Amino acid sequence: MKTRSNSAHETRPADRLAVIVLAAGKGTRLPGAGPKVLVECLGRPLLEHVRRAVVGLSPDETVVLTGFGREVVQPWVVAHWPGAHVVVQEPQNGTGHAVRVALAAIPRFVGDVLVVCGDVPQLEDADLRVLLAAHRRTRADATVLSGVATDPRHLGRLVRDPATGRLARIVEARDASEEVLAIREFNTGIYAFGAAALRRAVADLPRANAQGEEYLTDAIGALVLTGGRVEVERAADGSALLGVNTPTDLAAAVTALRRRIVGRHLAAGVLVVDPDTTVIEPDVEIAAGARILPFTYLGHGCRIGPECTVGPFAHLRGGTVLERGAQVGNFVEVKASTLAAGAKAKHLTYLGDASVGEKANIGCGTITANYDGKQKHRTTIGAGAQIGSGTVLVAPVTVGAGARTGANAVVTARHDVPPGVTVVGVPAWAPAKAS
Repeated sequence: MKTRSNSAHETRPADRLAVIVLAAGKGTRLPGAGPKVLVECLGRPLLEHVRRAVVGLSPDETVVLTGFGREVVQPWVVAHWPGAHVVVQEPQNGTGHAVRVALAAIPRFVGDVLVVCGDVPQLEDADLRVLLAAHRRTRADATVLSGVATDPRHLGRLVRDPATGRLARIVEARDASEEVLAIREFNTGIYAFGAAALRRAVADLPRANAQGEEYLTDAIGALVLTGGRVEVERAADGSALLGVNTPTDLAAAVTALRRRIVGRHLAAGVLVVDPDTTVIEPDVEIAAGARILPFTYLGHGCRIGPECTVGPFAHLRGGTVLERGAQVGNFVEVKASTLAAGAKAKHLTYLGDASVGEKANIGCGTITANYDGKQKHRTTIGAGAQIGSGTVLVAPVTVGAGARTGANAVVTARHDVPPGVTVVGVPAWAPAKAS
C-alpha cells in the first residue's frame, strides 16, 4: 500500500478515504419540517442528494452522525445507505463534538477524512474530488473548501493573514464583527483532513462562542496555531454550496438543482422549450428528441420515449412511462401509468394506475377513478380505444381495443367494455343497434 508523509506529523495511506456526514441538526429555521436532512428538495431528501455525491467516491468508511429526529433519520440511512455507520450525537454539542463522536466509530482508520454537511443538496462528487485532490497534492493536514458569494448570510467567514494571504482562522457568523461579516469568502462546511491530524485537533475544543458549542472551525484554527499545514481550495461555484437553513435557502437549492438537471437533459438532446418554467426531478429518463413544453413538472421515476411531447402545464408523477410518440398535453396529470406508442391524452385529464394502448385517444376531462377509499386499482385501455370527453373510468375496469365511450359516460368497476363496443350514459351501457 502506498503511503505519504503529511508534514512532520503523519504518514497515511495515499488511497484510503473515510467520509463523515453531519446530519444531527434540528433545522429550527425550517419550521415544522422535522429533521432538516430529510426535508424534501426537488423530490428527494436533502440527505439523499448528499449521499449520491459521497457514494460516487467509493469511500472505505462512511459515518453518518444523527441526533435530532434520529428515530426517522436512522431508519432512512439503514434503508438507503448500505454500509454506512449510523452514530448518534447526544447531546448535540456542535460540529467539532460531532466529528469526535464520528471518529470514535472508526478508531483504527488511517488515511484521509472528508467531512461534509447533510444539508447541502447541491454538492456533487466532482466538488469532493477537487477538494480531495488538492488536499492530497499539497499533503495538507486540513483543506477547507471555500466559496465566494455576494451575501454568504449565516455562514462562517474565512479570515486570511494580510501579510501572506493564508488562512488564519474561520469565524462563525454569530461570533463575527461587522468587518468580518463583510468578507465574501465563506466556509462551505466541507473539509478534507488527515485522520491523525483531525483526531488531535478535535480532542480538546473550546466552547467560548455565542452558542456554547464545540466548533469544527476551531479545529482548523488550532491546526494553524500549532504549525499544521492548512490549505484552502475555492469551489468553482461556491454560491451553489450555501446549504439549507431557511425556506429561502431551500428555494435557492431547488432552483440550482433544477437548472443543473434541465441543463443535462438539454445537453443530451432533449428539447426543453423553456428551461425556466420546467421542473425535472432526479432519476427521470428522457429520450433525445422528446419535447418538453413550458410549465411542466416531471417527477422522479418517469421515463419518456423518443418523439414524445409533454405539456404545457402537465404533471407526470413517479412510475409514468410514455412510449414512442405518446403525447400528454395541457393540465394532464399522469401517475404510475403507461401510454403506449402514439397514445394521446391532450387536455384536462387524470390517469392514475392505468395502461393505455397504442394510438388510444383520451378525451378532454377523462378521469381514471383508481381509489376506492381503501386501495388503488388499475384501469386498462386497449389499443385504438376512443375515450369520450368527461368519461369516468371506475377501476378496476378494462376498455377493450377499439372500444368507445360517449361523452360523460361513467364506466363502473368490473363492468368491462368489450373490444369494438361503444358505451354511453350513467352507468355506461351499450345501446342496441338499429335493425
